[in-house]
Amino acid sequence: MTPFLKVFSLLAVVWLSACATVPAPTEPAADGSGIVLQPSREITTGQPRTSRPAYTSSSNTHPPFAPLSAQETASRSVAALAPPADLWERIRRGYAMPDLDNDLVRDREQWYATRPDYIFRMTERSKKYLFHVVEELELRNMPTELALLPFIESAFNPQAVSSAKAAGMWQFMPATGKYFELKQNAFRDDRRDVLASTRAALDYLQKLYGMFGDWHLALAAYNWGEGSVGRAMAKNQRAGLATGYMDLTMPMETRMYVPKLQAVKNIVGQPSIFNSKLPLIENHPYFQSVTIRRDIDVVLAAKLAEVALDDFKALNPSINRPVIMASGTPQILLPWDNAEVFQRNLESYSGGRLASWTVWVAPTTMRPADAAKRMGISEAEFRAVNAIPPRVLIKAGSSLLVPRTDSIKDDVAVKLADNGQLSLAPEVVLRRTTVKAGKGDSVASIARKFRVQADQVAQWNKVGASASFKPGQQVVVFLPAANKAVRRASSSARAPVRKAATRPAVRGSAGTRPAKR
Repeated sequence: MTPFLKVFSLLAVVWLSACATVPAPTEPAADGSGIVLQPSREITTGQPRTSRPAYTSSSNTHPPFAPLSAQETASRSVAALAPPADLWERIRRGYAMPDLDNDLVRDREQWYATRPDYIFRMTERSKKYLFHVVEELELRNMPTELALLPFIESAFNPQAVSSAKAAGMWQFMPATGKYFELKQNAFRDDRRDVLASTRAALDYLQKLYGMFGDWHLALAAYNWGEGSVGRAMAKNQRAGLATGYMDLTMPMETRMYVPKLQAVKNIVGQPSIFNSKLPLIENHPYFQSVTIRRDIDVVLAAKLAEVALDDFKALNPSINRPVIMASGTPQILLPWDNAEVFQRNLESYSGGRLASWTVWVAPTTMRPADAAKRMGISEAEFRAVNAIPPRVLIKAGSSLLVPRTDSIKDDVAVKLADNGQLSLAPEVVLRRTTVKAGKGDSVASIARKFRVQADQVAQWNKVGASASFKPGQQVVVFLPAANKAVRRASSSARAPVRKAATRPAVRGSAGTRPAKR
């Protein structure tokens, strides 16, 4: 290589080295652990982020860099990275709602403080569910004191049902549950489901907070309804009054709703002050989901998981029949350590079929006794397994659990598992009645008169469907005891009686009384 080329090559290497981008060196952690510190991910707070201009090498705009003063650098501290000691501490760290401080709060604090056993039982019951609720709240950047709301709604009892038919630990009414896609059918009620109801409740609370922009008003709406809160606010606005939670006129239950939650929040925050003891709840999951691929009896599922039946039902409270249908409930919840046990025992199970029940659709309206006989089961067991009360009829199209025979290989179809309904009608007690046929009466005319089927009239009187009756002939009909047609027929069969001349009865006179409406 000529000297000229050597010089040219050396200059080219120097020029390329100057153009190369050298990454900023990473530094080891200050604790000498040797761990390389990397920039942390941005934590979403739920607040809108301010957009910033993008700076590039070709841009004429430069970021406004400025040196930090010694005072500014001294004021900057490193966030504590120690994990919370338990789940209660984790909840306390996430408190983000404004505190309510008034006499109603102190009244509820006093009420709870004088019942430490009740507080302990209620919080002990929450151990199965509380971690999941806190996790979901944090994923949505919602205040963690909302995890305490089921204490107010249901004492954390997923089987709780109010007098107004609200159900589950979040107390959803049937219509509200359907709006938030909580299935309610003959075989399960997702208002009681731990995962589904929590998802729906947080969806609802987020929706309400978006409407009112205030957590106290959102909670009032959760209890009273958004329409009621909206109308109360509009009324105050028209009167020139404030529209905060404490300013609105509302039912006493709603007035006490937020103070109850605030009282529980204060007790969880400082239990010793209120003579309360909280059970230890570790900051880790209590349960995990397990996929179900075949129908299986509830008792067998609990046995394979080596879990007590009551504990299994507490984690899977939406299942209200003795069989789990894989097409409708594709997953169950099990204690964390028992999930693997269940899978292992299920794989090695050799006891025959997993499910002893299937679904049968009633072809016609029938009595429970007739349906039970048709399916080869005692009436008592049939009523118990399908929760059929006395003195009712099963309407056509109802979906019912019946024993699964060896010839049935397929599991319950998705359509039935998801949409099966049990429709009942009051059982009508029929009474044998005889009426006199009029001139020209036939089987058809008698049937029309008493609103029954013509073939029934023919069967009752052992005649053909086209038969006619002689005037005055006794005709048998079976009718409800209170049937108005019977009274009319009985009246028309009596001999005519001449009306006696009477004076109009004086209202309130002896022997007479006003007619009921």
